Amino acid sequence: MSTIYGVTGASGHLGHLTVTELIARDVAPEHIVAIARTPEKVADLADLGVQVREGDYTRPDTLLAALAGVDRLLLVSSSEVGQRAAQHAAVIDAAKADGVGRIVYTSILGADTTQNPLAPEHVETETALRASGIAHTLLRNGWYIENYTGQAQQYLATGAILSATGDAKVSGAAREDYAIAAAAALLDDADGDRVYELGGAAFSFDDLAGAISDATGTTVAHTPLPADEYTAALIGAGVDEQTAGFLAALDATIAAGELETDSDDLARLIGRAPTPLVDVVRAQLA
Repeated sequence: MSTIYGVTGASGHLGHLTVTELIARDVAPEHIVAIARTPEKVADLADLGVQVREGDYTRPDTLLAALAGVDRLLLVSSSEVGQRAAQHAAVIDAAKADGVGRIVYTSILGADTTQNPLAPEHVETETALRASGIAHTLLRNGWYIENYTGQAQQYLATGAILSATGDAKVSGAAREDYAIAAAAALLDDADGDRVYELGGAAFSFDDLAGAISDATGTTVAHTPLPADEYTAALIGAGVDEQTAGFLAALDATIAAGELETDSDDLARLIGRAPTPLVDVVRAQLA
């Protein structure tokens, strides 16, 4: 009997990449269930033969049908900060009712030790998974390098990357590498619960500025600021006070070294070294 693999958030970058990686690893498309709030957004996967189903984290009635027959599920964390824990709990409840055998969850690096303001909802979800009795794999993902390349036009326009990170480093990795790791975790037949701390080679914001400069031919420099000055600079640029404080708190966790890891879990899951910063930046900004 064939294993059926489910992927939530399939219309998002990570979920979509994970589905295509499963197919690349010779999983038959009809054995994959791509779950999306708006199924029309993954019509390309349906064209490949993937089962596409509606599943909305905020509408638990859709989740039971979406997960029917699924053996292993990738639960991609919600993008709705402040609502994630409840949304994830709804998926876990539906998975338990449907008899899902394993949930692979995209958590955050060092979830149980970091002061990162994004961590508490991930910790709540990890706790819910343990309480569910469902076998689970925690993929504690570090930052996506694309978090920064997505802001490249702003960096290029101002010639500066402002931060309150000091000279600290981030073990960032390409979104595609995290997707490959997710597919590998779904395909892993080992028993028991597992936790992976995932990140690529650590880079500083000076390294990031250099990579962007080299890729574009436009000089960008990193300008480290004290946290209060960074917050003020964000507000001066039009960021609302609450968001500015949140971004400064994220940088504080980087400054404390909480988004750097020496774990080689990502390399072991994907079977190679994670894609280097300069290669990701060049590919994104080409």
